[in-house]
Amino acid sequence: MAQNPSSLAPGLYIVATPIGNLEDITLRALRILREVNLIACEDTRHTQKLLDHFEIKTPTRSYHQHNEAARTAELIAQIEDGRRIALVSDAGMPGISDPGERVIHAAIERGLQVISIPGASALVSALVASGLPTETFRFAGFLPARSGERRSVLESLANAAETMVFYEAPHRIVEMLTDLEKIFGADRRIVIARELTKVHEEFLRGSIAELRGELESRPAIKGEITVIVATAQTGTNKPAQSAADLSTRMRELMNCGALDEKSALKQAAREFGVSKSEAYREWQRSKIASPRRHGGTEKEK
Repeated sequence: MAQNPSSLAPGLYIVATPIGNLEDITLRALRILREVNLIACEDTRHTQKLLDHFEIKTPTRSYHQHNEAARTAELIAQIEDGRRIALVSDAGMPGISDPGERVIHAAIERGLQVISIPGASALVSALVASGLPTETFRFAGFLPARSGERRSVLESLANAAETMVFYEAPHRIVEMLTDLEKIFGADRRIVIARELTKVHEEFLRGSIAELRGELESRPAIKGEITVIVATAQTGTNKPAQSAADLSTRMRELMNCGALDEKSALKQAAREFGVSKSEAYREWQRSKIASPRRHGGTEKEK
C-alpha cells in the first residue's frame, strides 16, 4: 500500500533513475519522487522530461558540480527543518561518477537520514553482460582527458588482478583505446557497452586492437560508453591448451543435441570471454588439426 506524503520520513533520498529506457525506473523510485518536497537534480531540464512522462509535479532544484558546494548547505538546512529531499543524476545512481557525494557526506556528518533507492546502473548492467569475470572488479570511472595523465593511470592498473570497468565519452573513446592498447597490449580482451537499455544498445567484444579498429572505421560514435577490461592473467590471447578447451566445449554443446554449430560457437565465445571471430578461428584450427574427429576427408571416410 502506498504511503502518503506525511508518512515519508525527513531525509536525503538517493534515487536511481533510468540509464536509457524509461522503464528502468522502479515503482518505489516513482513513489519517492512524488512524495518528497524537492528533487535536487544534475540538470533540471533533463529530469523534468522524466517527471513529465510520469506526471510527477514535485519541484526541482539544480545540483551539479559547479554549484554543489553552495547548494549542499541549502539542502542540508532544508532536511534539518524536516523536509524530504530526493537526489537524482541525469542517469543511473547519483554519486557514481556524478554529483552527489558531497551532500551525502554532509548529511551523514549531521546525523541526518540517508536512504538509498536502488535501481539502474550502467556499471553493473555492462559488467554482468560482458562475459568477463565478475567475482572481483575495480571501477575506475572516467579516465583523465589528457593522454599523458590517462596513460599514467592505466600504467598503475596494467597488472590489476580484477576486471576493470571504465566510463568514457564517445568523442574520446578511440583515444582511450589507443592508450589502452599501448599500456595493456593489443591482445587484452575488452568489452564495450554502448547506449545501454536504449533502442540502439550495443555490446562489442574482442581484443583492444580489434575494437579500436572497429570504432575507428565508424564515421561517428554516439551514446554513453562503458568499457570492461579483462585482467592480465585472463585477458590475452589464449595458449594452445585454452584453444583446445574452447573446441572441447563446442563439441560438448553440439553433442548433447541442444545447440547447432553457430549457436554453440556463440555460447562458447561468451563463456570464454572471447569474440565470436576469435572463437571461430580456434574452432577452424581444431578441425584442421583433428579432421577425423570432425568427420575426416572423403578419402578417409
